[in-house]
Amino acid sequence: MAAAATAASLGLAACGDDGSSGGSARLTWYINPDGGGSDPAGGGQAQLAKECSDASDGAYDISIQLLPNSASDQRQQLLRRLASQDKGVDIMSIDPVFVAEFAEAGYLAPVPEDKVSTFTDDVVDPAVTNATWKDELVAAPFWANTQVLWYRKSVAKEAGLDMTKPVTWDQVIDAAKKTDSNIGVQASRYEGYMVWINALVEGGGDHIVENPGADGPELKFGLESEGGKKAAEIIQKLNDDGVGGPALGSTDETSTLDMFQNEQAGFMVNWPYVYAALRGAEVDWIKDLAWTRYPQTTEGTESKPPLGGIEMGVAQSSSNQEQAWEAVECLTSQESQKAYMLGTGNPAARKAVYDDADIKKDFPMAALIRQSLDSSGPRPLTQYYGDVSSGIQREYSPPGSVTPDKTPEQTTQLLKDVLNGDALL
Repeated sequence: MAAAATAASLGLAACGDDGSSGGSARLTWYINPDGGGSDPAGGGQAQLAKECSDASDGAYDISIQLLPNSASDQRQQLLRRLASQDKGVDIMSIDPVFVAEFAEAGYLAPVPEDKVSTFTDDVVDPAVTNATWKDELVAAPFWANTQVLWYRKSVAKEAGLDMTKPVTWDQVIDAAKKTDSNIGVQASRYEGYMVWINALVEGGGDHIVENPGADGPELKFGLESEGGKKAAEIIQKLNDDGVGGPALGSTDETSTLDMFQNEQAGFMVNWPYVYAALRGAEVDWIKDLAWTRYPQTTEGTESKPPLGGIEMGVAQSSSNQEQAWEAVECLTSQESQKAYMLGTGNPAARKAVYDDADIKKDFPMAALIRQSLDSSGPRPLTQYYGDVSSGIQREYSPPGSVTPDKTPEQTTQLLKDVLNGDALL
């Protein structure tokens, strides 16, 4: 994506501090791996750090520190540093599901009042919701990810599926079985599995956590709801019909993408980055590739596509909070989000980016991504998210063990016991 370096330079001069905040500040930004690497030419967060530093006229200089690959490992490293009041942490790229935990512990500096509208205007609502804790904006949406249903047109046609209309999980599973093809999902015991389970429950009109913000023993769970049981039915059916590939319980985003390139693949749920990956792999069937909205859990009820991405927070322990928020303003600007999306394939949180001609050219599914973000179903917003996710992953693994009459009930009881201090994960 050679356009990234050019796009990153457009308009960023307007983002920088004018130097009136008291001189240059050395800022450290802990970033998640994004494909851009540490090379500024890579189009990722390192590139934005350089561009915004240059545009600040000496008000601040941003250096980067790379976090581990997995979201859980990123959480652990940041928590250790924040708990020790490490002043070497200024800005952080945070997985949305950990914002509540960090904010509840007092580790995040609240967004200054004069910047709230800057970070929320023209931003998809679910990303703003994930950046908010107890009615206070504590982070700035940076990018907002979602999943779509990728499929081969020839397989859908052979199965008799009308892809111009919403499709259900049951229909996709039946189509895969009829055509002897596979459906790529993420079902290893990791966060990606939680993403799938949550999207199924949300798509059924219910929520895994029914009262976000409540104290642990007071949390109420919706796994035994109608939507929760339907979610378990879908996992069971996909497994029992044998359409999840040769190793369903070992699938993640990468293995799913690899599987989708095989001859037997027909369908896959995955993030937008796979489009660039498939083009880069020069698969010979690229003209057979198509995409549509995430499948419905319940026919006639709009699906709730997964919500991912990154929120940008400033550490409460930082000695340079004013300059850090100025930097965040530049890093999350429309121009920066456009450049970042072109450079890494990670979707912007700002709606206007999807109207840009360069974005439409590189992402022909841009309108679907924005629609899916607007309609997405965030994972539970709770300070106990780590325990909730770990407990669900444990009880729903392997996928072949999931049954709608037992798994939701057993998982609910485990979560209650853990949060009451009667069980350990």
